[in-house]
Amino acid sequence: MKQLTAVMPARENLEMTTTLTRTDVERLLEEGRPSDDRRPRRLRRSIAGLAIAGVLAIVGTATMSNADYSEKYVTDQLARQRITFKATDALTDAERAHPCVVANAGKPLTTGKQAECYANDFIGTHVMAIGKGRTYAELGDDRTGLLAQIATAQANGDPELPKLQKDLADLTGQRETLFKAEMLRGALLSSFGFSTLGQKAGEAASVAYAAAGVLAALSLGGLVLALRTPGRP
Repeated sequence: MKQLTAVMPARENLEMTTTLTRTDVERLLEEGRPSDDRRPRRLRRSIAGLAIAGVLAIVGTATMSNADYSEKYVTDQLARQRITFKATDALTDAERAHPCVVANAGKPLTTGKQAECYANDFIGTHVMAIGKGRTYAELGDDRTGLLAQIATAQANGDPELPKLQKDLADLTGQRETLFKAEMLRGALLSSFGFSTLGQKAGEAASVAYAAAGVLAALSLGGLVLALRTPGRP
């Protein structure tokens, strides 16, 4: 009988301990549910995402403005030069060898891409013909050599002096023409480079706009989800 009495309290204590343990677990789960912590985190992330999207939109707007300015500036500057590609029937065989020259035949030069074509394929063709493949600096070396020969011929009374002087005049004329052509070519290529930077800026602006749109959509979705998430009671 005493043994039975001793077992009964032990069983009651075990049941009480089990009951208290389950209650504690349920209370802890109720107080520390993930939904309670997810709401503030989602709110913070959504607001941060919207702020970043706003910054990207501002950057895209500024970059697009620069791209528009670049395009307008290049077009205005090139239009002032009043350069027009030769008509199709006036092109030489060497000029016809360049597809972009043929495609732009008879058109006014107003874009950076046209400037590149005119500089490299039109002027470049004539530069090669004028200098026979030699550059302005190389022709300068030739001129220096001719001047030395003329000085020697003058000192010695060389009958070849008139021919050397004519060669010098021809070479000087070629060199001056080559210099002017290279200057115009360089200016046109600078316009092309500026327009290319503007084009890249426009592409960057489009990427910024797209990223801002995607980020804003995701952030708004996260904000709605956060507002629907139950908070801590």
